[in-house]
Amino acid sequence: MNKILMIEDDLELAEILTEYLEQFDFKVITEDDPFKAVSILKLEPFDLVILDLTLPGMDGLEVCEAIRERQDIPIIISSARSDVTDKVSALELGADDYMPKPYDPRELEARIHSVLRRYETKILQKDEMKSDFKCDASSMQISYKGRALDLTNAEYGILSYMIQKQGNVVSREDLIHNVNAINEDSSNKSIDVMVGRIRNKLGDKSLIESVRGVGYKLIK
Repeated sequence: MNKILMIEDDLELAEILTEYLEQFDFKVITEDDPFKAVSILKLEPFDLVILDLTLPGMDGLEVCEAIRERQDIPIIISSARSDVTDKVSALELGADDYMPKPYDPRELEARIHSVLRRYETKILQKDEMKSDFKCDASSMQISYKGRALDLTNAEYGILSYMIQKQGNVVSREDLIHNVNAINEDSSNKSIDVMVGRIRNKLGDKSLIESVRGVGYKLIK
């Protein structure tokens, strides 16, 4: 489940967008105070920010700049300001997309998925520079030491998530909540079975270490 911070002072619009996005397994937190929003981002992890430009006490462009100075997190601008200068300034400050209001919530949902896919690819590419794994998010293909792995959608999701978290312990609950191809009703046993199949396909079972009572860790 991706966690989104929506910085928006039109609370009626925020409620409509939140209700719509939650249908797609997004958890949306709304904050209408830009100062509090910047503070929240320092304390809590988020996967994406939806940012209005016309905010009380602090211009949205300033908020965008403040966020980008501290974090590499996807930012989608959602604004009624139609001046092309605002759009150019936002993109130059590091925004990933710009959506002029009004827009259909379906387009926002599509833009969110597109931006998140680009960030996933960027993260995987950074990891690949020091890894034997090569990931292609567009084709959902993973190679290990130059050998393409024949993975199901769920296996691809599990292994790509482990690669992103390489060196860190990943719980079964993490996998259930963050891998879209896994049913949220899946049991720990079914996760263990899928991880076992990935180990076999890698040809080296020591690559994925079991952490008793918690989950797994990709160690190379």
